[in-house]
Amino acid sequence: MRISGGKARGIPLHSRKAQGLRPATEANRERLFSSIGDQVLQTRILDLFAGTGSYGLEGLSRGASHATFVEKNRKVSQVLCENIAGVLKSACLPTSAAKVIVRDVLNLLKSVPANPFDLIFLDPPYFELNDLKGQLFDRLLKNKFVHSDSLLIHECPAGESESPEGWQLVRTLGKAGKGSPIFHLFQKSN
Repeated sequence: MRISGGKARGIPLHSRKAQGLRPATEANRERLFSSIGDQVLQTRILDLFAGTGSYGLEGLSRGASHATFVEKNRKVSQVLCENIAGVLKSACLPTSAAKVIVRDVLNLLKSVPANPFDLIFLDPPYFELNDLKGQLFDRLLKNKFVHSDSLLIHECPAGESESPEGWQLVRTLGKAGKGSPIFHLFQKSN
């Protein structure tokens, strides 16, 4: 698995076996980032359930200004830190461009961030998805993790449809029944 585009293109991303960890494939990341294009430039990213950090790191490689990674598994977060170091070095970015928070996502979302994020990647373990989904979307809104132009990208199994309260579906990438995950892109409802 490698970074698929940008300044750190080709840099390998390492993974550790852990329950629920499904690193995003290069092909899926390439499809997603080709679709959002320049919307990633100079953004502040929040990568929830970060795992290997592939979404946030892809964003940094393609021009985001900062990424915050949230991963509760300490062993997985150690590998995440190694991946971050490799991508930052290759993309000639300062270490201050990335931050890792080792914490449960729901607990983190109880707080209010200093500033909202421009781009949020939400890719929870599929086996936890139904239990978490409503709470995640609600807390992101209630605790001001987003602003009116923020884009929330939710990866979920093919065939999954949703319309969480307070969110507007902007677009869906991928098709039900193809086997690959789909991406729902949301913005805060006005």
